[in-house]
Amino acid sequence: MMIVVIAATNLSSENRIMNARTMNRIELVYRLTRFGFLLALGVLALSALFVTGGPVKDDHSNRNEVTTDTTSLRPPDKGKIPVAFLISDGAVVIDFCGPWEVFQDVMIPGSEVMPFRLYTVAETKKPIRTSGGMQIVPDCTIQNAPPPKVIVIPAQSAPSPAVLEWIRKSSKTTDVTMSVCTGTFVLAKTGLLNGKSATTYHGAFGRFAMQFPDVQLKRGARFVENGNLATAGGLSSGIDLALRVVERYYGREVAQKTAYNMEYQGEGWMNPDSNQTYATSLMSTAEHPLCTVCGMDVDPKIAPKSVFKGATYYFCSEDDKKTFDAAPDKFITAVAPQSAVSGSSN
Repeated sequence: MMIVVIAATNLSSENRIMNARTMNRIELVYRLTRFGFLLALGVLALSALFVTGGPVKDDHSNRNEVTTDTTSLRPPDKGKIPVAFLISDGAVVIDFCGPWEVFQDVMIPGSEVMPFRLYTVAETKKPIRTSGGMQIVPDCTIQNAPPPKVIVIPAQSAPSPAVLEWIRKSSKTTDVTMSVCTGTFVLAKTGLLNGKSATTYHGAFGRFAMQFPDVQLKRGARFVENGNLATAGGLSSGIDLALRVVERYYGREVAQKTAYNMEYQGEGWMNPDSNQTYATSLMSTAEHPLCTVCGMDVDPKIAPKSVFKGATYYFCSEDDKKTFDAAPDKFITAVAPQSAVSGSSN
């Protein structure tokens, strides 16, 4: 029995020695393996760093959302940004008052000074009657207006050669020359949009496409930017384009705060392609005819009309009828795409 006990004791001692040696070897192997693994990770990390040293493109990014990295504008180191609102008789109030409200409401954190200086410009100082009968006495004329960094061109009466030349000359040094609604017609008449893309009021797509074939018309765009030129869709679209300009100068947070303070909940300024509902024309039917030129409702009992290739076309005014009659084939082509062929059968 003693022998057995001694033998057991000796074997236990020997096992402890062998186990210790085995554990030392296992520990050594473990440490070497861990070192090798960490070394491999380091090599892989360095390789990945060199491979991805260039810019990475995110194929899943929202292509509709405008980016601010490459289109940012630099505000002046001191002083305000001069914004000229070019107006004439018939200027549509929301087209210029909407952007005016945006620019006047901008506040920069840490500064009590409003960053934009706003003024109206016209060919003369003669009082102007805008849409709805509002009367405005322009602050400046095109001869004495301060050089603007931003120009806002709303829908208005046909410009004179002198006004067009002022736009061309001033736009050489502007950060942004922007049109709103059919103000795009005024900007296009300068020739500055030739070879570029633009948008306008959805009811003027046909007229614009006919009149300015050298400009690529973008239907369904809230606004379109080309360098220092920018065009907005109709009416409230000018608010979105103005907020976009604010974003380009001062960043998205400032633009969002401006919209918040205005209680403006539209988000079109963050997505230039957000006007898709206007990408196609409304359908005109015999029961519900629309003006072939502008797309507005008409009363077939009293509306001017033309018959072309067996179809009757109605218009809001004699001016619209003249526009159509001048080149019906071209006009019908220019109005496309549309949700249905306009016009009613006799």
